[in-house]
Amino acid sequence: MELFFYYKNSLYCEGVKVGEIAEKIGTPCYLYGKNSICSQYRKFEKAFSTLFPLICYSLKANSNLSLLKILKNLGAGADIVSLGELFLALKAGIPPEKIVFAGVGKREEEIKEAIKKNIYLFNVESASELKLINKIASKLNRRVNCNLRVNPDVEPKTHRYVATGRKESKFGIGWKEVAKIFKDKASFPKINILGLHIHLGSQITFPEVYQIAIKKLINFIRKERIKVDVLDIGGGFPIQYEKKVPSIKDFAISIISLLKELRAKIIFEPGRYIVGGSGILVTRVLYLKGKFVVVDAGLNDLLRPSLYGAYHEIVPLKKPSGKSFIGNIVGPICESGDFLGKNRRLPLSLKEGDFLAIKDTGAYGFSMSSNYNSRLRLPEILVSQAKDRVIREREKYADLIR
Repeated sequence: MELFFYYKNSLYCEGVKVGEIAEKIGTPCYLYGKNSICSQYRKFEKAFSTLFPLICYSLKANSNLSLLKILKNLGAGADIVSLGELFLALKAGIPPEKIVFAGVGKREEEIKEAIKKNIYLFNVESASELKLINKIASKLNRRVNCNLRVNPDVEPKTHRYVATGRKESKFGIGWKEVAKIFKDKASFPKINILGLHIHLGSQITFPEVYQIAIKKLINFIRKERIKVDVLDIGGGFPIQYEKKVPSIKDFAISIISLLKELRAKIIFEPGRYIVGGSGILVTRVLYLKGKFVVVDAGLNDLLRPSLYGAYHEIVPLKKPSGKSFIGNIVGPICESGDFLGKNRRLPLSLKEGDFLAIKDTGAYGFSMSSNYNSRLRLPEILVSQAKDRVIREREKYADLIR
């Protein structure tokens, strides 16, 4: 059964009527389906099962503690980029030996705390960072696992803001410098350089992008005669927003044989693929103003349309029928860029007070939200076994001055 479906003209989530939740909790609010999250994780796990990989869920996609606990129980590790995400991963019960720490600007405090918590490895972004980790490890008298993040200079064919594997991006280390670091390993006596890491970007819709990058890695490893025990491929696997995308099975088929050539432990860092399609943002129509449908959710609640020009399907909670009109769904924020959908077909019967669902907002929805315009951050609700429960309370005005 689909996660969100119409039954007797009303939108449901895993057997719960979305409109009833909206009336009870109030809008705007985020709503997730547990079955979908579990299903997506298992699909990913099955697609790459012959590699026996470590699957480190990327917390930046959605770091709600209840969702992290679900994924921990499925066997997931964690890909983190901050001390806050480390705190959340450990709070959810994810074992430290399944946590990898990425990010181009790790602070000394973050490195020190992660070493003390015995995380599995750091994905290192520069020679300077490697020196700092070595220095901190020496003070703590510990040996630390690291991968070197390579910038493979591959065109990922995605939005330029989320393309992280091109030469001009701030991420990773160039090929020549990586080779130099491997030859100079003795300069870092407190570090075990286990292997390499790449992350090409987000919402990558072409399997051949991964093929090109992995072939570059293999050629580099052979040419430089480097021993690689661990290879972290990163994430970026897509979900369907507007256009159809290849299945995770298609991606697996295209790269498994290449990865097996390396005989290394493989790490993946999926985020969006696991939770993106598992959530909706529910919002209420405030005003109908010509071609504008003004709703109570804004860019502070869902930034992707304003930031990336991202498309999210928007549907009414009552099954549409009859005549329609073309409208722009906009929010209450005092910015012209505050829109959630442009030129969308909506039912002519739509009226003020009706609810709309903005689909595929489980990833980079709440996690990118803010208090802009001193608005309160939203509640999050989880649906499981035909029951719903609040997994994050709506903020109160006192929280703005806490």
